[in-house]
Amino acid sequence: MYKKWLLLGMVIIMLGVLAACGPGGMEQDANVSAGDMPDEPSKSELAAAIESDNSNEIDDLVEEHFPLLDVVNGDTYEAEIFATQRFTKEELVSLFSSAIEPENVSEEKDNQQIMVYPDDFVTLKHSESDDNVILIEVASEEFVRNNYSPSFLQTYFTYRLLDSFLGNGWSNRRARSCQSGDCYGGYKSGSYGAPSRGSGTFRGGGPGSGK
Repeated sequence: MYKKWLLLGMVIIMLGVLAACGPGGMEQDANVSAGDMPDEPSKSELAAAIESDNSNEIDDLVEEHFPLLDVVNGDTYEAEIFATQRFTKEELVSLFSSAIEPENVSEEKDNQQIMVYPDDFVTLKHSESDDNVILIEVASEEFVRNNYSPSFLQTYFTYRLLDSFLGNGWSNRRARSCQSGDCYGGYKSGSYGAPSRGSGTFRGGGPGSGK
């Protein structure tokens, strides 16, 4: 009898842990303030390092120079969330564009701006709890194609332009898939929708750190 109750107790504990994690993994606070940030090199040091970087891919460039905050996981592909308090959105757009030319850069809307590269979409936005912190979301093209809501992206690009990035008819096909509400509309504090979040609190990134 004792063993039976012990086993039942262990099952209840496991179910509780799984319920707490939910489909998106263990919850983390995504409100990032300057006090939460790890030490970064000075603005001039970071700018010089980025300007001299020989990376050909924007995801490699961002990963090398900025701390990783979080990972949003799709079925196969993922989006990585980095952060910095050294630059404004406008400065980052200029730095990234000079280092690796994007295919397209949106206008700034809703306090966000999106840069489109051949293999990645880079979204720049302020942290919701501290305007001095800029979040840098680097989402692979496949992650965007399979998870993003076209209505979110249409804020920044026309459907015709989105279809040129993601494939003919993508906007209409994805809109039908999103009728269930299971689509990703960008990184938001405390509300992620689909796909699920992974773990990661300022790991990797930064000059001289490994990949």
